[in-house]
Amino acid sequence: MSKSISAEKLRLNTRKDNKGWKKWGPYLSERQWGTVREDYSANQDAWNSVTHDMARSIAYRWGEEGIAGISDNKSHICFGLAFWNHNDHILKERLFGLTGSESNHGEDVKELYYYLDSTPTHSYMKMLYKYPINSYPYDQLVSESRKRSRLEPEYEILDTGVFDNNEYFDIFIEYSKADEQDILIKITAHNRSKKAAPLTILPTVWFRNTWSWGYENYKYKPMMTGVAKKAIDIDNKNIGHYKLYCENAQELLFCENETNFERLYKVGNASPYCKDGINDYIVNDIKTAVNPNNIGTKAAARYTKTVKAGDSYTVRLRLVDHSILEPFGGFEDTMDKRIREGNQFYEEVQQGVENPELLKIQRQAYAGMLWTKQWYYYNINEWIKGDPAMPKPSEYRKYGRNAGWRHMYSANILSMPDKWEYPWFAAWDLAFHTLPLARVDPDFAKRQLAVVLREYYMHPNGQIPAYEWSFSDVNPPVHAWATWRVYEIDKEMNGKGDIAFLEKIFHKLLLNFTWWVNLKDEGGNNIFGGGFLGMDNIGVFDRSATLPTGGRLEQADGTGWMAMYSLNMLRIAVEIALERPVYQDMASKFFEHFLHIAGAMQSLGGDEISLWDEEDQFYYDMLHLPNNNSMLLKIRSMVGLIPLFAVEVLTPEMLEKLPDFRRRVEWVLANRPDLASLISRWYESGKGESRLLAILRGHRMKMIMKRMFDETEFLSDFGIRSLSKYHLENPYQFRVNGDVLRVDYTPAESTGSMFGGNSNWRGPIWFPMNFLLIDSLMKFQEYYGNDYEVEYPTNSGNMVSIKEAALSISERLINLFTENSEGRRPMYEKYEKMQSDPHFKDLILFNEYFDGDTGKGLGAAHQTGWTGLVAELILSVSKAEKGRFKEAKV
Repeated sequence: MSKSISAEKLRLNTRKDNKGWKKWGPYLSERQWGTVREDYSANQDAWNSVTHDMARSIAYRWGEEGIAGISDNKSHICFGLAFWNHNDHILKERLFGLTGSESNHGEDVKELYYYLDSTPTHSYMKMLYKYPINSYPYDQLVSESRKRSRLEPEYEILDTGVFDNNEYFDIFIEYSKADEQDILIKITAHNRSKKAAPLTILPTVWFRNTWSWGYENYKYKPMMTGVAKKAIDIDNKNIGHYKLYCENAQELLFCENETNFERLYKVGNASPYCKDGINDYIVNDIKTAVNPNNIGTKAAARYTKTVKAGDSYTVRLRLVDHSILEPFGGFEDTMDKRIREGNQFYEEVQQGVENPELLKIQRQAYAGMLWTKQWYYYNINEWIKGDPAMPKPSEYRKYGRNAGWRHMYSANILSMPDKWEYPWFAAWDLAFHTLPLARVDPDFAKRQLAVVLREYYMHPNGQIPAYEWSFSDVNPPVHAWATWRVYEIDKEMNGKGDIAFLEKIFHKLLLNFTWWVNLKDEGGNNIFGGGFLGMDNIGVFDRSATLPTGGRLEQADGTGWMAMYSLNMLRIAVEIALERPVYQDMASKFFEHFLHIAGAMQSLGGDEISLWDEEDQFYYDMLHLPNNNSMLLKIRSMVGLIPLFAVEVLTPEMLEKLPDFRRRVEWVLANRPDLASLISRWYESGKGESRLLAILRGHRMKMIMKRMFDETEFLSDFGIRSLSKYHLENPYQFRVNGDVLRVDYTPAESTGSMFGGNSNWRGPIWFPMNFLLIDSLMKFQEYYGNDYEVEYPTNSGNMVSIKEAALSISERLINLFTENSEGRRPMYEKYEKMQSDPHFKDLILFNEYFDGDTGKGLGAAHQTGWTGLVAELILSVSKAEKGRFKEAKV
């Protein structure tokens, strides 16, 4: 008897877009201030153009923010939470953090919050926010952080002592949909202290301001009105009529989502009830700050309660598109039902994972991926020109940041790297996000890959926009790889591959591939540059800037990425060709591209100089100086491991079904034996008569793996470092213009200011690169099989298959999150509260990167984007454990 499909999966199958059950979701940013979109300054100083202090008083142009915020799929109606502990000088209406200039390691949120659960349709969501009972240490965080040098760690909220005596509220926010546009909201505040404490909860609803900018089509101003103390009527012709029912509210408060010009700029206001009116009414007791007629474009229900020690207080609301006589009838039953349905859905998704701790970590990883969606709005042409009702922006804007991207117009639900620290889409981050997302919502994952390749994102020249601060930066070309992996996951889960999806993406990627070939192969020799390629400060100088030496740089990583790109496109073309034979021509094209790139990496088109250094047995970048001299920059970094990514296996079954492709391949190999002998093992059969395409031949592959598996170099207890530990004792030094530039092993936060100093590729562990290495090792395993063994770790005498080495690296990465033999999670390092406190210890954060020695979590604390890949690793390791058990029994 077939297993019944879960209710959540049925909802997912109802529609494939962001409407229906997905129309409402966690689509608000957690920080709109300090973004490029809201920056109208003459000097492109986004962090000071709109600050945290200004945020409560300024109407945003391009988006909205809120704690645990939700909105419709265009953010016409927004809902979020505000709190007041009766000590702070402002409402806790938005999460606080430091700007790049305030912190010693770049922008940094200084709050404790956790995404605990979410279904892909957001039929149920749960989040936790920890709010201090005593004054939030705003000034202390800023002043202490400014004192610290880049050589010191960041000053975190736990370092302030504000949580030391458990004097805080655990505030759980839950959303549950009774129907597509019927949302139950439950806020439960637990007083974790030993004393009674007052708390004001302000569930807040508001309209995104679309009426203040002077456009004819948007002069209409929507309206909210109060119905006694029971409900807020919400009327917006763009989305319809809603009610927010507020159970037992003590009062309803109304103001306008409009700028307080008087406070910010010392000029008169259009309305006496500005955006910060509710804040002024609650905190400063200014009665005239809210509209006594209970109308406006922003409204809140007030709930004030002194919560006894160890007790809790619950607030319930309901946001719905029709009237209900008893809005809270059956409330808890519906909430419980959606929780059960979510559990049923994840039982299927998490099949194969049996370890209870891994199940919990994986579930929180999925929750974070789903909570970190955002409606991202940015019309660059309007942003450059300015709005009719606003002062014209600086003329410099026409030539400054993103000026070459006037065609770009984003108004989509996108997966964010982090909704506070990086609340803007980043193209290469997003590619990695799609893998764990594909497990829970393959259609959403596929749409994410498609959207950044649309004509209103991709540049007419074929470049994919990088990220908001500079769309013209060059990120690694990982979208073909992600497309293939999402296709595989979708096929595995649904039993059938989506060829139409592959074909659609393939055509757009052709444009991007051509851009790379035309613009990033400066010497015309199939050796590529590209710039920083996402790995910020890994080199001796900024690879995106003009070289201080003059000349040009040829990059082992840029070239490795392009070889990988060629093979990804080859594999996609082969898959499509199995149904549509005409694509055999495209498969042949990318086969030849790969041959030329791989051959160039060996010999630079016939020159004696190569990116491969025979002495060190490693790949390096090459600097070509203006005097025609060339030199390798001998930094043992992730740059030299990236050629491992260029690997693909073709099976006899594929070739049998594609005779034209096979014939052309054999013709090329017969007529260019130089290329065939350099890079291909085509004429050597592997496991199951499969055929291997890879840059690295046997010896070079062995030498790269030997260095990568060396615990004194790249292999950490927690994964593969991005820089060899060799440089701890042997820093690389480069002399130019009388200065000595230096690269040494830095396991944690960046000690320099390159790229803002808020990330570091000189030693820490990054999930995306580790995941790609593991993925590549498994392809080598597919070809070589279990009979081929490597020493792992290097110099240990322990010989294992490539698969066992890959699984061990996966386990090391997973161990960042799991409790060790002492009951401690490495990612939380010294923070005893996070290690042992029952209200902290099982809450998982997903950091941007991790200390290469200790495993401490670093960077953005809620970067559930690419670190969410741990969900995939947990699945693969769990399945492998079952396989090992079966082999042992045999």
